[in-house]
Amino acid sequence: MSYDREPVEATVADLRPFMKSLNITFKVVEKGEAREVTSRRDGETHRVVDATAGDATGTVLISLWDDVIDTVEVDKTYRLEKGYTSLFQGHLRLNIGRYGEISEAEKAIKDVDVENDMSAAEHEQPRYRRRSYGGGRGGRGGYRRDRGDRGDRGDRGRRRY
Repeated sequence: MSYDREPVEATVADLRPFMKSLNITFKVVEKGEAREVTSRRDGETHRVVDATAGDATGTVLISLWDDVIDTVEVDKTYRLEKGYTSLFQGHLRLNIGRYGEISEAEKAIKDVDVENDMSAAEHEQPRYRRRSYGGGRGGRGGYRRDRGDRGDRGDRGRRRY
């Protein structure tokens, strides 16, 4: 089974939360100050910068991590392939991710629509429901045979706690 997705060509105004495998060309309008964060995944300390990226349709915040911070410059145009979008504190973010590739674009973007800030709108965070795999109190299924047949124990299906 293949999990590869066909890349989606997008403009900044097309971006919505949780899009995957995005190809987009943007100009870096502004870069913030680097800060250090500790990764939940590996416990290591990383540098991260929030930058404003845009095109003729609008702007969006993009998170730049570690070595990418030093390679991306303000007023230059870049091409992101296999990027994705997410929500950070309810606001839209463009992300390079571990499978994404960023490179300098062949054609420069001259004008950026700074009035249409796609990261300004607040989106509702989805609530994920816990999956039940049985067992536990009141759960169905699991490995216990607690309905009817009690096997050879001779307790006639009565529960003992």
